[in-house]
Amino acid sequence: MTVYVDDMRRMATVAGRKDRWSHLMADTPEELFAFAVAIGLNPEWVQKPGTYREHFDVTDGIRRRALAHGAVAVDFLELGKWARRRRATLSPA
Repeated sequence: MTVYVDDMRRMATVAGRKDRWSHLMADTPEELFAFAVAIGLNPEWVQKPGTYREHFDVTDGIRRRALAHGAVAVDFLELGKWARRRRATLSPA
């Protein structure tokens, strides 16, 4: 199983914080949440929970931390394609 972080780095203001933002995803929800907690993310911050698009939005600083902890850097467009392929492996909610 693998955790991925994309290279989107879109400038945005989220909850009053202006930064560059990317996405953290994983092969399974369990792996995503365990990794997120290990790098200091609050599980309540998950986006699109329970779907094939389940992810965390991460700032550049958190992106660097994720990479240092073993996340695999991927292209934003490739991560989107991966997520759509993942849809076929998940059972309907």
